[in-house]
Amino acid sequence: MPEAKVVKNRVYLCVWVATGLVGEERLAALEAECARLVPLGAVRVRLLYDGNDARIVMQDIEGNEFCFD
Repeated sequence: MPEAKVVKNRVYLCVWVATGLVGEERLAALEAECARLVPLGAVRVRLLYDGNDARIVMQDIEGNEFCFD
């Protein structure tokens, strides 16, 4: 649609790509998915990682946020 975005997301998607994984193994799976989507137009916003659990927050080409969990 040609109109500019005027409101925040109504839905925030969390895509499960590393179910059952923890630590470095989980982080590696999330990073691989991030690397696959960046060339398609997604933008990496931030990494949340505490040494065990990880999540990567991304934006689609319209600025809507979603995450890999």
